Amino acid sequence: MNDAPILICFDGSADAVRAIETSAELLGPHRAVVLDIGPPFSPEESLATLAPVVPSFEELNASQAGQVAARGAEIARASGFDAEARAAVAAPTWQGIVDVAHELDVPLIVIGSRGLSGLKEMIDGSLSHQVAEHAGRPVLITPPPNGS
Repeated sequence: MNDAPILICFDGSADAVRAIETSAELLGPHRAVVLDIGPPFSPEESLATLAPVVPSFEELNASQAGQVAARGAEIARASGFDAEARAAVAAPTWQGIVDVAHELDVPLIVIGSRGLSGLKEMIDGSLSHQVAEHAGRPVLITPPPNGS
């Protein structure tokens, strides 16, 4: 791998923590950017945009994503990475991840998987599969424990 950092996707979930720890075991010490993508608007916030005074939800969501990414960077550093946190706001989420990966020209994207399959995957979608489909670069998808 080149000197560019790897991109680690982190949403605060146990699957994301597992992806950090697994990639650290596989890759050893590396520079890393730990990324959380917040939504421009949650469904509830979209309704609030009809109010006469609308707070900046995008700024609030970016701030929250920054806090999540900072927690992920701490976990990554404890796992042996030279990690920095990064947050962005995008919809769809996979597009935000792919955009940051292209901007940083990362050699690898690391992402956890919830292990969805069948109808559940069709309804909820698979972020890890969408990233792998659109990234145009290697993606390490860490499955949940025991393939569940």
